[in-house]
Amino acid sequence: MLKVGIFGVGHLGKFHVSNWLKINNVELIGFYDPSNEAAAAISKEYKLTRFDSPDALIEACDAVDIIAPTTHHFELCEKAIRKSRHVFVEKPLANDMEEAHKIVKLAKEANVKVQVGHVEQFNPAYLALKGYELNPMFIEVHRLAQFNPRGTEVSVILDLMIHDINIILSIVKSDVKNISASGVAVMTDTPDIANVRIEFNNGCVANLTSSRISMKKMRKMRLFQKDAYIGIDFLEKKTEIIKLKDEADSDAFTFDIDTPSGKKNISMSYPHIQDTNAIFLELEAFTHSSLEKKPTAVSEVDGMMAMEVAHQILQKIQFSNLQAK
Repeated sequence: MLKVGIFGVGHLGKFHVSNWLKINNVELIGFYDPSNEAAAAISKEYKLTRFDSPDALIEACDAVDIIAPTTHHFELCEKAIRKSRHVFVEKPLANDMEEAHKIVKLAKEANVKVQVGHVEQFNPAYLALKGYELNPMFIEVHRLAQFNPRGTEVSVILDLMIHDINIILSIVKSDVKNISASGVAVMTDTPDIANVRIEFNNGCVANLTSSRISMKKMRKMRLFQKDAYIGIDFLEKKTEIIKLKDEADSDAFTFDIDTPSGKKNISMSYPHIQDTNAIFLELEAFTHSSLEKKPTAVSEVDGMMAMEVAHQILQKIQFSNLQAK
């Protein structure tokens, strides 16, 4: 049995509470939140205990779930890890790179499990590709959202684009060679819209566009690799694979196209999408990792690597904007 305590029961924290209550081998001990309004709502709906300090909650738990604002991630992670508690922390891992490196160091020294909440790793549209060989040479991503004041304490890079950075780094098994980026602060003091080009040593190129001031929502990733195109719609939970037909494509829709080298037989397939809850899956995975002492699905090192690329992007944007003045 894993005794879990939650830090932060606001908009996202409420979803975490409801999902923790459905996971086997978990006892939800209670929560800490400085907001009396948020705390009262959770206590009333779920009859959960509100702890009066972070230290008291950590003492009562085996693991903590940190959904507090990013500026508090390091402080809470440090307190929990020093008490040998396992940690689930929402993305981004920390507020800056110094804090991220410290969390990685602390976790290694304490030998505890840390999982970062890159929830798109558990999106059913992405999970549908498990077992399919992904070796893209070009990636195009659009992640667009309507403006919402929640989450604007960080830039759109650390708020939205970091989801796609994390997934791309897990797919492209190569070091980053070069980054170019541009971004504009429109509604806040940090970039609200950005376009980024990431070049990898193996020749892969990723173009990413993220906006939190769009009129419509979009969360799409397109992967282009030798003889195949893979489209992932994280928002609509749809996945499609278009490639040269082989014998394993018997159930796929096929058609012919003319090319300079003759006719090519193309197959279109739509992998089955499981009706799953991504938040439930990531918390369940963290539970198994903590109880069974196995590696987490998105480790603190994974979270730090995504942050490193995100901060390089921010530096490029800052430099570009200074050059433009």
